[in-house]
Amino acid sequence: MKVVIAGAGEVGTHLARMLSKEDHDIVLLDDSPENLSKISNEVDLMTVIGSAHSFSDLKKTDLGKADLFIAVTPFEERNVLACAMAKYLGVSRTIARINNQEYLQEKYRAKLADMGINELIYPESLAAKEIVAAVKQTVTRQMIEFSGGKLLLLGIKVRDNAPVLNKTFEELSIEHQHLLVVAIKRDNETIIPNGHDSIQNDDVVFFITTPSEQANVLEITGKKQFDVKNIMFMGGSRIAQKAVEKLGENYRIKIIESDRERCEEIADRFSNVLVINGDGRNLDLLKEEGIDKMDAFVATTGNSETNILGCNLAKTLGVRRTVAEVENLAYMKLADNTGIGSIINKKLIAASYIYRFTLNAEISKVKCLTASDAEVFEFIAKPGAKITLKPVKDLGFPAEAKIGGVIRGNMGYIAHGYTQVQEGDKVVVFTLPSGIKKLEKFFK
Repeated sequence: MKVVIAGAGEVGTHLARMLSKEDHDIVLLDDSPENLSKISNEVDLMTVIGSAHSFSDLKKTDLGKADLFIAVTPFEERNVLACAMAKYLGVSRTIARINNQEYLQEKYRAKLADMGINELIYPESLAAKEIVAAVKQTVTRQMIEFSGGKLLLLGIKVRDNAPVLNKTFEELSIEHQHLLVVAIKRDNETIIPNGHDSIQNDDVVFFITTPSEQANVLEITGKKQFDVKNIMFMGGSRIAQKAVEKLGENYRIKIIESDRERCEEIADRFSNVLVINGDGRNLDLLKEEGIDKMDAFVATTGNSETNILGCNLAKTLGVRRTVAEVENLAYMKLADNTGIGSIINKKLIAASYIYRFTLNAEISKVKCLTASDAEVFEFIAKPGAKITLKPVKDLGFPAEAKIGGVIRGNMGYIAHGYTQVQEGDKVVVFTLPSGIKKLEKFFK
């Protein structure tokens, strides 16, 4: 597939890295020679210096032969215009990064489609959804719902009080048939386990299970869910505001924001939120505002280091649930190792969302697992696809990948060796990067 990406910022470059691991023909367009130079030194791609809203510069990328055009510059209006221009120049499919919730309304999406914009991505809204999920699901590092919650993926840090510790997965599958471990993150390495492996202290374990068995997973991992009512946000960014909007009226929320003008905007927008103008790194201010009474602390300033430090400070002051927005990819593993409850990175979320459009298979969901280079996919089994021809144990599935479960109609099922995937099933698959390309032949 030939893919043209406009915008060599962090979303564009991360997407280019993901696609470079496969056999795609990638062209990266940006008006900054410096940005293009950085990525071209580490990724095999073609770079073009130019503007995303210039016909002559777009033509330099040979757009007419491209299958996909992705506009992810920092400027919404430039992305929308670039996609319309790219469609005029003959590209098959376009995706635009936006910053305006209005564009997602059905009546406007139809108009944008008429202009040549096939897909819209709003990273701040996607990140806000992750924050809300992290606040509501207080004992997991990450929770992903498939097909409206018919299957769940739970990423749980296992401590030495867990009953499941040191049990092999063969034993686990006999005792608990409605859950499956698809991966373990241990010492910064992601492992696809086999039956003889076992869970060790401090592993982050990724379980696939059904909603009815969720409580059982928490029990065997020694976790106890607690309710969140009081939430403190450090930073009143757009992501924070979207998260507050999605949380609704059922929480007592405080936002500490250093910019006075933004404080006034937030206070005018949300009648149920107490806004404090101040520095969230100030320990005296945090104590004065009752951080010890908070159930959750969410750090969403524009600075990754500040967010990591803020969450760790909140933990020392007794806050049980912490969530940090960490946009600097170099700090992701550091943040994960400090024990922050959940880590949010809107660039990874956006790149994962876009990535599904580059695969030669029908995919309803792609999610990146936090602080890991692994991905989890929700494939749709096409008529006659290889995945439907034999039971799972006879498929010769890639060693780097694992089928976690199958959603058929309104029911989700854990996958076992004798599971037979049927046409139209949604199949949840966990994979390391080296397995992604191998998966296509099973689902196309």
